[in-house]
Amino acid sequence: MNENSLTGSIPSTFGEIPNLKWLLLSSNSLGSDSSSRDFEFLTSLINCTQLEKLAVGWNRLGGDFPVDISNLSSNLIALEVGGNLISGSIPHDIGNLISLQTLTFDQNMLSGPLPTSLGKLLNLRVVTLSSNRLSGEVPSFISNFTMLETLDLANNSFQGMVPPSLGKCSNLLHLRIDSNQLKGEIPREITQIQRLILLDMSGNSLVGSLPEDIGKLEKLITLAVADNKLSGKLPQSIGKCLTMEYLYLEGNSFDGDVPDMKRLVGLKEVDLSKNNLSGGIPEYLANFSKLQYLNMSFNKFNGRVPIFQNTTMVSVFGNKDLCGGVKEFQLNPCLTQEPLAEAKRSSHLKKIAVGVGVGVAFILLMLLVALIWFRKRKNNKQTSDPTSSSAALEVFHEKISYGDLRNATNGFSESNMVGSGSFGTVFKAFLPSGENDVVAVKVLNMQRRGAMKSFMAECTSLKDVRHRNLVKLLTACSSIDFQGNEFRALVYEFMPNGSMDTWLHPEDVKEPSRALTLLERLNIAVDVASALDYLHVHCHEPIAHCDLKPSNILLDDDLTAHVSDFGLARLLIKFDQESFFSQLTSAGVRGTVGYAAPEYGMGAQPSVHGDVYSFGVLLLEMFTGKRPSDELFGGDFTLISYTKSALPERVLDIADKSILDSGLRVGFPVAECLALILNVGLRCGEESPMNRLATSEAAKELVSIRERFFKATRTVRR
Repeated sequence: MNENSLTGSIPSTFGEIPNLKWLLLSSNSLGSDSSSRDFEFLTSLINCTQLEKLAVGWNRLGGDFPVDISNLSSNLIALEVGGNLISGSIPHDIGNLISLQTLTFDQNMLSGPLPTSLGKLLNLRVVTLSSNRLSGEVPSFISNFTMLETLDLANNSFQGMVPPSLGKCSNLLHLRIDSNQLKGEIPREITQIQRLILLDMSGNSLVGSLPEDIGKLEKLITLAVADNKLSGKLPQSIGKCLTMEYLYLEGNSFDGDVPDMKRLVGLKEVDLSKNNLSGGIPEYLANFSKLQYLNMSFNKFNGRVPIFQNTTMVSVFGNKDLCGGVKEFQLNPCLTQEPLAEAKRSSHLKKIAVGVGVGVAFILLMLLVALIWFRKRKNNKQTSDPTSSSAALEVFHEKISYGDLRNATNGFSESNMVGSGSFGTVFKAFLPSGENDVVAVKVLNMQRRGAMKSFMAECTSLKDVRHRNLVKLLTACSSIDFQGNEFRALVYEFMPNGSMDTWLHPEDVKEPSRALTLLERLNIAVDVASALDYLHVHCHEPIAHCDLKPSNILLDDDLTAHVSDFGLARLLIKFDQESFFSQLTSAGVRGTVGYAAPEYGMGAQPSVHGDVYSFGVLLLEMFTGKRPSDELFGGDFTLISYTKSALPERVLDIADKSILDSGLRVGFPVAECLALILNVGLRCGEESPMNRLATSEAAKELVSIRERFFKATRTVRR
């Protein structure tokens, strides 16, 4: 029963099925987000002695982790509870589940150290504990897991050294210990795990150098040690990792030349920025046909920049001694060497002049031919070649025609129109059949510059994602209308409560909604943070939304938030800088000034940090009731500085007055609660991208505030 819309509690009657082997309830909306009663069903499952798989991840199960989980069937091989709001510590007797092979507790609020009994689970193959609050040292008993293939401890608070005993996990394929507080050197024993294909140790405080024999990891596809305190020269042996595709070494103090990597022809992404590397940028990098992203910024490189065919994928900022390259790099021209003798110069002058003349004439001729060909090809593509957009539609099992959508929207009538955005108009549609009979249809304005890229961005971004707080893309239409014009539309599940913008600013709509209560706003904030954390960390490829604002937050029947409008979204490993910035400067996006991160205005690339800034502004708007574009603000006086100047003493002066008038019990400490929430917004809206909270941390803090102030009433919404 995975991936449905089940709600309520998980019934204890499952325990009355003695031969139950699999209970799979992941990706629903089961639970209450908080109550320890969410896990009462576990006690009944103790009777199911044949149980082999229990999967209840990506629901709303909350409260402390029950100790009863240690008393489940000794035949249990898979326990999957990730993506909930479970607190407390991992039960001490978890080691009783001796047959366990898969253990996924990721994206919860678990705290404390890993229990020692975990070391008894010698059959473990997959251990995923990322995005919690786990602490203590990474235990050496992990070396007992000789069958382990995946170990993910990322985004916790583990401290101490990386245990050298990890080298004994010879079957390990994926090792993620990034975003913790680990110190010390990278143990050389890691290079003994020769089956390793992913190694991510980024975002710690590791020192020393990259192990000299890193080249022993010949099957490595991803190597990430970014944002540590590593130094020294990069080992030449890295050039032996012939399967390497992703190399992230940025944010350290590596020095010396770039090692010889000319044999790593499969490289797709390389980030060596923010180091002390010197010498020239290797010419062979320009010949890597699969390279999609290269960042060499803020080093000490010198000499001529190679000529890259696609300059939008390359960044060389902050290297003052570089020269040449294409004009987009805005570098000084390289000084040519003086000729050895004036006589030699004069003897060749005529030959050069003739050669230049012939060359220029030839180039002009070729440009003319190319221009004619390009225009013809473009016209043909627009009229007869649907492949440019149809590739994005291959993910949909069932497509829909222009005629169907026209009928479903009553001819795209104004009475069916529910909103408009930067690239199109949204209509409410009534389909004649199917379970999703009421849907939202976003019709793109194909005359609008960037509309096709917007269409492709939404299809690409949403085709593989599934999260309870993301709007669900049902299908799409790529067709011709009845006048012969190109027609593109996206069909989404319909959100009956509209956008959050109309709830926050009822003065701007004809039929205003009631005011949102403090708890409802806090619930929505948690929903949005959860969705962003999923996009940034838990997708197959990280996605930056790039246009987060209240009108892109849609609300369903029970005011659960769904993030929508991925027209500017970018798969971060497939970033197209030119198209992104052309859209950022378009008329539609200028309307959202105030939400876009300040670094975007200075040429920075899209990033998860930009989304965090937008979320910070969104959070401040939700609880002050003021848009960042309010006439009150101007110059250096912004919504962020306005909020910062009022905390904590004058928090009630800046709070949305409708919050204070609705849904609060007598004596509720509203000032204290609002100050904590707004402080999260300010920390997300820091000027420096690196100083901003991660979305997972923002979500955890907001949930913690909800736990503290609404413990008795948090089920009002559900």
